[in-house]
Amino acid sequence: MNTVEVPELSNLSIPEKILFLEDLWDSIALNEAEIAMPESHKIELERRYKNYLDAPGELLTLEELQAKINEGK
Repeated sequence: MNTVEVPELSNLSIPEKILFLEDLWDSIALNEAEIAMPESHKIELERRYKNYLDAPGELLTLEELQAKINEGK
């Protein structure tokens, strides 16, 4: 589906489109149980949780994370 198929969307202003998107996301969130999580996401979450359990003290503080991000710029 695109805006050509729903011409009313093309006529909305940017702020109206943002509000529409917020409402759309909210309606999706109400039915989140219907959205299946891909197996690859489950595997990644399990991997990250295992890493945390193996070394819980090795997490970064917010400041450390920000510094690492800034180093890459």
